Amino acid sequence: MKRDQVLSVRLSRVVQSSVAKTWITLLVLAVALCAAEAQAQTVTIKSIRDLGAVTGDPINPRWVGLIAQGRDGNMYSTTPSGGTTGSVGTAFKITPTGKLTVLHNFTSAEGTPLSGLVLGTDGNFWGTTYNGGHTGCTNNQGCGQVFKMTPAGKVTFVYAFTGGNDGGNPVAPPIEASNGNYYGTTQFGGINNQGTIYQVKESGSLTTLFPWGQTNGDQPFGALVQATNGLLYGTTTTGSTNCGSNNCATIFSITTGGTFTELFSFPYPWNQLDNGLVQANDGSLWGTIANGGAHGCGQIFKITTKGVESDEYDFLCGSDGANPVAGLLLATDGNFYGVTQNGGQDGLGEFYSITEKGKFTPLKWFDGSNSGAHPTVTLIQNTNGIIYGDANQGGKTTNTGTFYEITGLKFEKTPFVILVLDAGKVGSTVEILGQGFVRGKTTVSFNGTPATDLPFVSATYMTAVVPPKATTGFVTVTTPTATLRSNRKFQVIK
Repeated sequence: MKRDQVLSVRLSRVVQSSVAKTWITLLVLAVALCAAEAQAQTVTIKSIRDLGAVTGDPINPRWVGLIAQGRDGNMYSTTPSGGTTGSVGTAFKITPTGKLTVLHNFTSAEGTPLSGLVLGTDGNFWGTTYNGGHTGCTNNQGCGQVFKMTPAGKVTFVYAFTGGNDGGNPVAPPIEASNGNYYGTTQFGGINNQGTIYQVKESGSLTTLFPWGQTNGDQPFGALVQATNGLLYGTTTTGSTNCGSNNCATIFSITTGGTFTELFSFPYPWNQLDNGLVQANDGSLWGTIANGGAHGCGQIFKITTKGVESDEYDFLCGSDGANPVAGLLLATDGNFYGVTQNGGQDGLGEFYSITEKGKFTPLKWFDGSNSGAHPTVTLIQNTNGIIYGDANQGGKTTNTGTFYEITGLKFEKTPFVILVLDAGKVGSTVEILGQGFVRGKTTVSFNGTPATDLPFVSATYMTAVVPPKATTGFVTVTTPTATLRSNRKFQVIK
């Protein structure tokens, strides 16, 4: 794979069977019936802001491009295109009603942000640029950097990769683990120039935990995820030799101390794992692969933390969608939601759900002008209950992307709270995102145990100290108008 391929939008070719088989026809009909039933529930995808409608806008959002909710209830992300003349990407803020603000225009010296953003407990948003920083690496355009950004848009570059043993060309943002350090991957660099896993501290001190070597995976794109067992899990696009080739995508785990395990390698040529994994309520990890599967159209899979993989749904390249580049969102109803890059009624992508039992339902197709087209970024559920996302193309005027909301789902009117970190020790301070918080009139409990120390309370952000008798379970916040439950269980670390 050429290094600069990561900077191009991959519109995957829809693979269709050349042999007409009755069982495929029946599957297509079954999916169509599911789609008709689902869309009778009036699921709607609507652009709340066409990107490119205003000069200097962010445009063409693409994977990884993670979207983060901030302490103010707004959403933050990056694009690798758009902004002022001469910029190579933007960081932006958008409200749930669609008011957009460009916060930073990246220069070529800073690099292009493919990562999107994640919120840290320091209140900053963390991300990476694919190039920029030190010279060298991809087309001598730089090896990429780790940065943090305030909600107001002040960017500080924490670490610049050299392309050597420390790695180079990160695609995804680093994620904060329960120990307070940040962990991420680079596509290239390391002792074998096949990518690395790194730890970086807020101070900018970076440690390479693992370098790939084309035997157990290489060239990771997606962000890591920390599971409830404390391990970090991720994916690579290629590199494993365990399938009889050197081009097999993998799933791996690594401890925060650097002990690496390859858990699973996909059969060749299933090598397009562009996003990371999400942990289900039962502890299994779910993800998507954009090609391969029974019909060559992509697949949804799950894997246990011990490495037992199962195929949950194979896309048909029809009304169900095709090429699920984006990862999965675990929503508050316990089901997963995602989007495909292609397929659907208009061939522009499909919004779908799948249960933990593997029941797949296509919910609504992208139509281009009103909703957007060819989405590749993982969805986000705001604490107001509504699912949001952005699309690479579409919109009413410039065809340079949209930021959209999805309505018509049963849970969308049920607000909840998000824990910035969902694990910690007794006595640690937990940060909580939500809405309707009122100082002196809001209470917090950890799996039923009240927290008496609430150091900070604002309308959309508050903190609580984990009480002595707290146990692992959901966090409940009671406001004057609602009782809000966390979307994930809080793990009490002993």
